[in-house]
Amino acid sequence: MTFFVRTAGRNDLRAISELLGETWHATYDGIYGPQKVSEITASWHSLAALEPRLTRPQSEFIVADDGTRLGGVAFAASSDPEKKLVVLHQLYVRPDCQRQGIGRDLLAEITDAFPDATRMRLEVEAANDKAVRFYQAHGFVEVGRTDDCGEGASGIPAVVYEKRLDA
Repeated sequence: MTFFVRTAGRNDLRAISELLGETWHATYDGIYGPQKVSEITASWHSLAALEPRLTRPQSEFIVADDGTRLGGVAFAASSDPEKKLVVLHQLYVRPDCQRQGIGRDLLAEITDAFPDATRMRLEVEAANDKAVRFYQAHGFVEVGRTDDCGEGASGIPAVVYEKRLDA
């Protein structure tokens, strides 16, 4: 199948939520357990949690679509007044669609959406070997660690990676 990257819309939210739930269970059940993953996805990936991304200023919310289903999703935003730092909040590819270049295409589109940015930052679970290898292969380097991945006090540790975009 050929996937095309496009802007996410309101009609995509249910499919995005389902994609995130499927991807999170496949990735994190072995790390956090299915119950904890279900709790996280019910909160972080609910329609109510996703909808504000559609209209958030200085952000890009995109999907990879083959015309029948979504294969991936990405969301990034800049709250930096000078728009030099972009935070990649999500980049997930459906498990059976991985290793087809969808992640690469989503990352490229997100990067292109912020032409004034000089750095991109993200957080990733250290035990998520696939994601760590993906980001390292795309030029990201570890710059720190956090005990609260995402927004708020999640209690989920993560490694912070950055990539220079102006190099």
